[in-house]
Amino acid sequence: MDKQLGYKAAPDTVLHADHQAEAESAAQTDVPSEPATWKDYFALTKPGIIFSNLITAFGGFWIASAGNFTIDWFFLMIFTLVGTALVMASGTVLNNYLDRDMDAKMERTKKRATVSGKIKPSVVLGYGIILGIAGIALLFVAVNPLSSLLGLTGLFLYVWVYTAIFKRTSVWSTFAGSFSGAVPPVIGYCAVSGRLDMTALILFLIMFLWQPPHFWALGIRRKEEYRAAGYPLLPVVKGNYVTKVSMMRYIVLLVPVSQLLFFYSGDAHVGPLYFFAATIMGLIWAFMGYKGFKAKDDDKWAKGMFIYSVNYLTLLFLIMVVDSTIMNL
Repeated sequence: MDKQLGYKAAPDTVLHADHQAEAESAAQTDVPSEPATWKDYFALTKPGIIFSNLITAFGGFWIASAGNFTIDWFFLMIFTLVGTALVMASGTVLNNYLDRDMDAKMERTKKRATVSGKIKPSVVLGYGIILGIAGIALLFVAVNPLSSLLGLTGLFLYVWVYTAIFKRTSVWSTFAGSFSGAVPPVIGYCAVSGRLDMTALILFLIMFLWQPPHFWALGIRRKEEYRAAGYPLLPVVKGNYVTKVSMMRYIVLLVPVSQLLFFYSGDAHVGPLYFFAATIMGLIWAFMGYKGFKAKDDDKWAKGMFIYSVNYLTLLFLIMVVDSTIMNL
């Protein structure tokens, strides 16, 4: 399929088999003298990604609670967030483990402990597996089996379907990765509701549609790094214009999908505040995307799109929480 899309790996990134073996051997033996610290292990979990996704998990949990504030509710929230964080940390650590050869070719990732050899690959692998088992077990025992199953499914999709297969081989990698990335708010919602319903589906779709334009904005900014590493990312394969068109498709769909939570929120009871905020913020993002077709500096435009996408997601779920609270007073 990728041949039909015209993707060709950059010549300087295609190593002869024996040269690649030498490179990997060197990376494993050239270990820095200083030992790894807790900060190195913490960095492997990509805390920024975990934090932003925990906001969505908390949002899903909160709107499902419908104002039911009790001691049991508080502990359930803690167990849900900690379990979800551990599962996500497992995914990011295993992502670092699998991507260490490609990370060595990218400027923004070549200093990771998995690349420098500061932490042995076998240790990283064990670390990721332990985090995953701990997170899934905590969700199963302290929350409910459905949340645990969702965590396991998201972890499998992220590590094996996205990282191990699509990320290295297909321009559809971002699409494939969006399935796992959309799971956190559903875990939070199902921790309280114990069921998959229309609200859970809407939360999933909001996250699913948000991810491609968010990540492709970064992909445009770092296009040459991804090209050098050999990743068949959409901006690398098809160029910026096609990527901008694809970004607009997702953003335009995101606006009405985010509004659905107002019309069909079940026990969530989000009100007009959320509806108008989701509409206005979505339209602003769509307008910014449209301006990209006239942008003279794609890097500058993509940076603005990336920053806005992060703020959009954070504000959307915070407003969701606030409005749900107001509606349940």
